[in-house]
Amino acid sequence: MASAVVLLLIPVVVLVGGSQFQEFLNFGAGVLSLVSLSCSVIWGLVAQDRVLLNTRQRIIGQAVHRTTAVGSIAFLLLHITTKIALDHTQLIAALIPFSLGVTGSGGLIGLGSLAGLLMVFVGVTGALRSNFATPAPVAARWRAMHMLAYPAWCAALVHGLYAGRQAKPIFVILYGLSLLGVMAGLALRAAPRPVKRRLADRLVGLFGGAEASDLDRLEASRSRRNEPGFDNRREPR
Repeated sequence: MASAVVLLLIPVVVLVGGSQFQEFLNFGAGVLSLVSLSCSVIWGLVAQDRVLLNTRQRIIGQAVHRTTAVGSIAFLLLHITTKIALDHTQLIAALIPFSLGVTGSGGLIGLGSLAGLLMVFVGVTGALRSNFATPAPVAARWRAMHMLAYPAWCAALVHGLYAGRQAKPIFVILYGLSLLGVMAGLALRAAPRPVKRRLADRLVGLFGGAEASDLDRLEASRSRRNEPGFDNRREPR
């Protein structure tokens, strides 16, 4: 509820802010939205992996995923409100993708509005995840809806690079890092289990983590169950 109130107050902050504040948002809000969305996508890919992360780490990763998702929508609203306040676009262009055309600047703005609508849709359905937890077919549909974050990210990246004036070098670097980060997250998610295990072992050795992963505990439990006489054992009283 608090997040929703803050998001609703963002347009008011932009409209009552001074010209310098609006000029800063004109250049930075869209970039920050894309960077936050990229971080959310990366953490969403990694936070569900039971090989690389233990339970505590997955909970932290999911919290980062949700926080950066809210941040991306907040910066998105700042970006849209600023562009409308400075007469760089029209309200209808933000609400209806490609309402200004499908080629040239109209098409690029359409990609941005499409990305924004998908981001809001994914954010709302993500907040309502508990309502889609069961039964299994409903949960599968929720996952399909949540994966719309990927086309949203692609459309936002193209929009950010080519819409409006030529991007400054620092923005191009941020876009490039976002692209590399998402590609690395996808590659890690699709990697075979032995590759993930080797990477997890190296990370544990690098950072000195002594806590066993969930997979280690599961494999140890299965090994004990396969030992002769396991069913006849009793807990000491």
